[in-house]
Amino acid sequence: MPELPLVPKSTRWPVLWLSLLLALATALPAAAQKLPKKKAVLKKMTLANRYFMQKWPDTGKEIVTNKTRPSHIWTRAVYYEGLMALYGVDKQKPYYDYAVDWAQKHQWGLHRGVETRNADNQCAGQTYLALYEIDPQPERLRDIKASIDLMVKSPQVDDWWWIDALQMAMPIYAKLGAMTKDTAYYEKMYRLYNYSKTRHGTVGLYNPQDQLWWRDKDFVAPYKEPNGEDCYWSRGNGWVVAALVRVLEIMPQGAPHREEYEQMYLAMMKALPPLQRPDGYWNVSLHDPTHFGGKEMTGTALFTYGMAWGINHGLLDAKQYQPLIAKAWNAMAAECVHPNGFLGYVQGTGKEPKDGQPVSYTSKPDFEDYGLGCFLLAGTELYKLLDAPVKSTAKN
Repeated sequence: MPELPLVPKSTRWPVLWLSLLLALATALPAAAQKLPKKKAVLKKMTLANRYFMQKWPDTGKEIVTNKTRPSHIWTRAVYYEGLMALYGVDKQKPYYDYAVDWAQKHQWGLHRGVETRNADNQCAGQTYLALYEIDPQPERLRDIKASIDLMVKSPQVDDWWWIDALQMAMPIYAKLGAMTKDTAYYEKMYRLYNYSKTRHGTVGLYNPQDQLWWRDKDFVAPYKEPNGEDCYWSRGNGWVVAALVRVLEIMPQGAPHREEYEQMYLAMMKALPPLQRPDGYWNVSLHDPTHFGGKEMTGTALFTYGMAWGINHGLLDAKQYQPLIAKAWNAMAAECVHPNGFLGYVQGTGKEPKDGQPVSYTSKPDFEDYGLGCFLLAGTELYKLLDAPVKSTAKN
């Protein structure tokens, strides 16, 4: 029997050895997994969503963790983004009613009022605008438009100092621009986005070399992960992917700066495939599998959402990305969704790999809502992929 190679005893080598093994495994062709059936995807989404709706029958009930918060904060708003996506492919009246009831409980208002400049507080407006498009009652538009109009009129452009903000607010500017045909919304959105990309943290939060984003200025170089790499938080980059996808979905061709967002989306889609784990997930620390390495659903779901959307819109090559989507979705569906619909492997709120740890099948995050929103966004886009012929105009 041949002897196994010895691993050097230096403290550095075990980390390098593990990194090498994971890198080699990830570099291999995606495992031959089949995309799931449409019915199976819908069944998993329905189960997870039913669990949440039954747990929260009162949509206005405050959320109590380390303190009491209203139920229209960003975590719940992300859930409703997912719910509206689910409603888009499965028009169950209880879904629509649940969203309307939530909005009515908050008088179609924003956390901290229309004068808030915080993108997290404005996130609920994405669902308000979606509901307004279905039934254009003026109160549905009133507060979110007033808040964004104040932003547009202000010269300040440094509000989005953390990358999560892009997902929380960019689609609102895009939607208002598309609805009103007023390009001022597009221009303001770009100035806010570009400041985050190129100015925050001195050099900007986007690293064009790695084609990924630092979460905020705290993680710009010289900050390093334990293995010496930069810290790219999975869910944070997932938020950027979701922001770009939702903006591109909304903005018409030829709208100001749309090409910039498309190129950024394609750059990130190029960077992510080599980082997928052999089991289908992405690590919470994208460049350091040794730093709280393990399964995590939210970043994985958002990347799956972005890849499925790209195939559906002819921007990504189905042959390259469908195997990645299949691995990711099959892993989440089999390993994250409990029999009662509870979602495991969801990292709690925070901003870096160590936050909300340990993440496991049975761990409960501080908020259960946003993880479900991410899962529903991924599932609904995959459902559309399974429902339509693949477009052949892929740019990547």
